[in-house]
Amino acid sequence: MPEIRHTPQAPTRAQKLAPGESIDAHRHDDHQIVYAGTGVVAVTTDAGTWFAPGTRAIWVPAGCVHAHRAYGHLELHLLGLPARTNPLGLHTPAVLTVSPLLRELILAWTRGPRDDTPERRRLRAVVLDQLRASPQQPVHLPAPADPRLAAVCDLLHDDPADARTLAALGVAVGAGERTLSRLFRRELGMTFPQWRTQLRLYHALRMLADDVPVTTVAHRCGWSSTSAFIDVFRRAFGCTPGSHHRRP
Repeated sequence: MPEIRHTPQAPTRAQKLAPGESIDAHRHDDHQIVYAGTGVVAVTTDAGTWFAPGTRAIWVPAGCVHAHRAYGHLELHLLGLPARTNPLGLHTPAVLTVSPLLRELILAWTRGPRDDTPERRRLRAVVLDQLRASPQQPVHLPAPADPRLAAVCDLLHDDPADARTLAALGVAVGAGERTLSRLFRRELGMTFPQWRTQLRLYHALRMLADDVPVTTVAHRCGWSSTSAFIDVFRRAFGCTPGSHHRRP
């Protein structure tokens, strides 16, 4: 196994990543907020993948081994917090809602000087206040362990528009529908339809980041209509695919 890089202090900075560029697996002794100013960022751990457009941020707790991947031209904003500073009391990765105010605060904090000035301390206090008020969002693609479940998930990763029922997918991988349904709940913490929706949203974000038109994304990800896709996307991310697509 490759050695996991250990960077004790989680950096606070802004950096740009090209489409498909990644930051390899590493861990910090600090907590970290991961935010995409442009593009889409995915954070992967052993437990799965968390993904976020500009209306969401990803909380990575201290000690968690994780890797980053860019979709589209990513302006990545990283905000490190000491392990003793945990405004939401979270000890596992999570996706948080980012209000317009919190977005501007994150941008100012990560782009500004690192000097410990009274202005910076006041800015930090407001950032923490806004984080405490940020609700969690279920934007997570958990990773399966059971080989039968993994085989089903791989089929749908290869073709998110695959409309086969769980029973039909079970026939393809040699597992019963009841067994697979039980595994989805036990291993992934959600039903098969819920997991498939998360998968389709993940692939939709990737395609939008690559400038694929909204109607094409809806078709390739298996939604019955563009309007159905827009409705699910808005409920998940707080914006329409078109407005996400057009953001600077």
